[in-house]
Amino acid sequence: MEFLPLYLFAAVCLLLMLGYPVAFTLAGTALAFAAGGILGGVFDAGFLSALPGRVFGTMNNTTLIAVPLFILMGTILEKSRIAEELLGSMARVFAGLRGGLGISVVVVGMFLAASTGIVGATVVTMGLLSLPSMLRAGYSPALATGTICATGTLGQIIPPSIALVLLGDILANAYQRAQLSMNVFTPKTVSVGDLFVGALIPGLVLVAMYILYLTIYARLKPEAAPPAEGEDISLLEVMRGLLPPLLLIFLVLGSILIGAATPTEAAGFGAVGALLLALVRGQMTFDRLRDAVMDTLGVTCMVFMILIGAAVFSLVFRGFGGEELIHGFFIDMPGGVMGATLVVMLVIFLLGFILDFIEITFVVVPIVGPILLAMGVDPVWLGIMIALNLQTSFLTPPFGFALFYLRGVAPDSVPTGAIYRGVIPFILIQLMLIGALWYWPEMATWLPEKLKQ
Repeated sequence: MEFLPLYLFAAVCLLLMLGYPVAFTLAGTALAFAAGGILGGVFDAGFLSALPGRVFGTMNNTTLIAVPLFILMGTILEKSRIAEELLGSMARVFAGLRGGLGISVVVVGMFLAASTGIVGATVVTMGLLSLPSMLRAGYSPALATGTICATGTLGQIIPPSIALVLLGDILANAYQRAQLSMNVFTPKTVSVGDLFVGALIPGLVLVAMYILYLTIYARLKPEAAPPAEGEDISLLEVMRGLLPPLLLIFLVLGSILIGAATPTEAAGFGAVGALLLALVRGQMTFDRLRDAVMDTLGVTCMVFMILIGAAVFSLVFRGFGGEELIHGFFIDMPGGVMGATLVVMLVIFLLGFILDFIEITFVVVPIVGPILLAMGVDPVWLGIMIALNLQTSFLTPPFGFALFYLRGVAPDSVPTGAIYRGVIPFILIQLMLIGALWYWPEMATWLPEKLKQ
């Protein structure tokens, strides 16, 4: 009985590695364990009576409405070729610089991350748009693919991010459970807006570190990142390609930061703004709009089905005493709070090889979040650390998701080994940022606290 929660968790991970659908694996495995527990007299069926309330609570959660709206905003910008025009403009701006094409990919990737917020979509889009251009310009395959993979994962940390929306909602619930179920007062709470604000400084620092690395690399190995050939571009042309999507992102994010709109309201504004922008540019047809809506519907259905499956898993895990088991393990761990946090980060990093951020957010964070918050961990810092941790995991060979996404769209002339070599420097950069954030938590907590004053 004592180790049944761990067996349940291990069984779910094994089935997911075998390729079974995530939502049905979570719910089905949990219900199978619960049925066996009821027959064996070691599980209280009353725990399952809370499931309808969980599902109804999800339906009434206005914060989660931001998920399909942000996804729709990103898919409209992608389908309407606004991202393609933006990349073309930025590539011409930096064409005369060594490493300039790589820098333009990082800048455009940052904008795509702020609009799409989904790693797979950003990596695939940037791979299709920029990889052929970088290879034609004479870039080494390792540098080109590494840059694209790294910028594609910026969607984890650059707000407004789908990952931060989901993390903010889960951590808010974890905060409430830390107070109610464990009878421990935690002085801070967290919202999606807090995570957006907290992610600004680490996200911009990471982008600056990428650009600095590309600049230094191009100077040390100019043959690997030569200047790209391109026509001169006027300031008017730059503004035409850059200003509209940039203004939309600033309006969406700025309305959240100054408290003028909730993330859900800002997401609705962003989706409508993206649609109007595409219509004004003459880039939106009925077929493209239908494709954007259908893509949004598919991703949204996946997210919410996983959320329901995770709710079943969480109830059964708690019914078997999983929270008490994990809490006792953390309390007895050497190193106290930092030791427990380090173990959680390591587990999340390893799970990032086999699970997407949605599964990890819905399955792992509800288990460990209340315990860490009850131990005094700052919720904003914890959310940003988890996002950066997953971002690094998605880049790490041989199982990083970003590597698989790029491999699927890269030409056969680019060997897989080149992709693996190319991401290593960017992994080291991300680890440096995680270390800095661990040592200086104020990187994530200072701005949210400042804005609340």
